[in-house]
Amino acid sequence: MWIERLDASHALAYRELMLEAYDLHPQAFTSSVRERASLPLSWWESRLTGKLDVVFGAFEEGRLAGIAGLAFEPREKARHKATLFGMYVCANVRQRGLGHQLVQAVLAEARRHPALRLIKLTVTAGNDTAFNLYRRCGFIQFGLEPMAVRVGEEYFDKIHMWREI
Repeated sequence: MWIERLDASHALAYRELMLEAYDLHPQAFTSSVRERASLPLSWWESRLTGKLDVVFGAFEEGRLAGIAGLAFEPREKARHKATLFGMYVCANVRQRGLGHQLVQAVLAEARRHPALRLIKLTVTAGNDTAFNLYRRCGFIQFGLEPMAVRVGEEYFDKIHMWREI
């Protein structure tokens, strides 16, 4: 298993893994599988090559099996913050430390940017595995957003977390 920063050459695998995540865990993401499946491959490539996002992949036996991203703020007054986004690990490789290693890769990338002071994220209330992972990595809950995501007729709250760099 290894972690590396994804680039345009990973766009197809990244797209497939994210569509799996949106499909299997719709409550965990604000985007839907329907919205993202319609986007051209060039959109996925730009997500991996843009100046405001860095995406890491965890590879198991040569296959992309997990992802996590770091999004930088474009606005001058908010450039001290970044957002951990798009965290997902395939079910068949969970409980092997890939999630922890992905979060550590995101934190290491954040430390490379001296202007960054904090990272924030959201996690769906009730996703105790992810919540506990983020706590072990130093994130602290600071709020709860009620009805943050709607899937069908069901609403899901989002826990807001942050940590200093």
